[in-house]
Amino acid sequence: MNMQKTRFLVIGAGISGLSFANWLDDPEWLVLESDSQVGGYCKTVTQDGFVWDYSGHFFHFKHKDIEQYLIERMPGQKVLVVDKVSWIRHGDRYIDFPFQKNIHQLPHAEFLECLHDLYFRPDASKPAASFKDMLYQKLGRGIAEKFLVPYNEKLYATDLATLDVDAMGRFFPHADIGDIIKNFVAPDNASYNATFTYPEGGAIQYVHALARSLDKDRILLNERVEHLDLRHKVATTSKGREIAFEHCVSSAPFPALLKMTGLPFERSLYSANKVLVFNLGFDRKGPPEPHWIYYADRSLVFYRVGFYDNIFGSSQMSMYVEVGLPEGANPSEADIETTRQRVLVDLARVGLVDEHRLVAHHHVVLDPAYVHITRASQADVADKKKVLALANVHSIGRYGSWTYCSIEDNIVEARALAQRVNQLASSPTRQQDPMMGVENDTPYRSEARGGSQ
Repeated sequence: MNMQKTRFLVIGAGISGLSFANWLDDPEWLVLESDSQVGGYCKTVTQDGFVWDYSGHFFHFKHKDIEQYLIERMPGQKVLVVDKVSWIRHGDRYIDFPFQKNIHQLPHAEFLECLHDLYFRPDASKPAASFKDMLYQKLGRGIAEKFLVPYNEKLYATDLATLDVDAMGRFFPHADIGDIIKNFVAPDNASYNATFTYPEGGAIQYVHALARSLDKDRILLNERVEHLDLRHKVATTSKGREIAFEHCVSSAPFPALLKMTGLPFERSLYSANKVLVFNLGFDRKGPPEPHWIYYADRSLVFYRVGFYDNIFGSSQMSMYVEVGLPEGANPSEADIETTRQRVLVDLARVGLVDEHRLVAHHHVVLDPAYVHITRASQADVADKKKVLALANVHSIGRYGSWTYCSIEDNIVEARALAQRVNQLASSPTRQQDPMMGVENDTPYRSEARGGSQ
């Protein structure tokens, strides 16, 4: 068999991989994707008149040039701009997001408890040892135990004491005493995702925008990279094909990339939860206002519920329901059906469904979903990336960097890498290898909607 050759081998046809190929000037590239479709987790399901994503993928653009770039490549697609409405279910009432800035909406006794514990919170003179310690140290026992700890332990499906202090990075809605008290009389619940955009055809439209100008013959689906020979720069695929490359850009989960290369690593450093997502369509409307609701109550199987119908303004309730699963969980179809039935029971318990009739449903397991970030995992990723870079292999994206970031961050990182390559390749004094020395310019944990709240 003749060995195929390419200058740039891209592993993964999700947002990161397609973004890199999209902004790369060099025409000699090849994208390999193990799935039958492009998009990674940013896929959309259209079923029985409902439009659902693999989970709620709502874009919050800080870079307007990127937003405009994508929209220009989505002709005929209406993109909705939505002012977010998000609630937190606590006991028998809803309060505004974020919890810590709206404790005055709690029952009076609980409000006083949270305020008292906030004022007399633990001594912060010593650095917090974990994400859990940070919550107690910054916000006190009441706020931590009424919402932040149980919610995040449902989401991450792990003990928060095992996570790094900055596990959520800029996505954690920090607030000091002044912010909280000021919010009692002058509400200011602004967050990084206060406004989001969503195409009528679902999040996959952004993927299609990235793929629009790419040579489809260079995007190979249903073909997984199984081995990456760093010394000889040869990839072996699930179809038995060997592809020689000069440079490789991977958005595969970082431990999966390490397995491909044969580099030894400590598997315990790379833990993550799974998320079981149920997309549900009902015969009539549900609550008319929120876009998503958070649930910290441990007796409820789900931690978050979102409403597509309140984005589209449609007359039938269309929702996604997220259930956190521990890393070792491997639910069978029977397990998933049992959980779906429990979801329906719990939706009735919280009053979201009454006499609604379920008319369509879909599910997907995201594996991995939320990475369990620790200082040890960060350090190992950084060390391994240096080794990979010596072989011109660069790992990018949320899972490629084993971190927590937004979808836009992935685009920014991939674009920056491609533009750096373009610049070095066009320089008359460039080194033979234009990828050498290219660093990941995306700040640590710069999707993403989710996480802490």
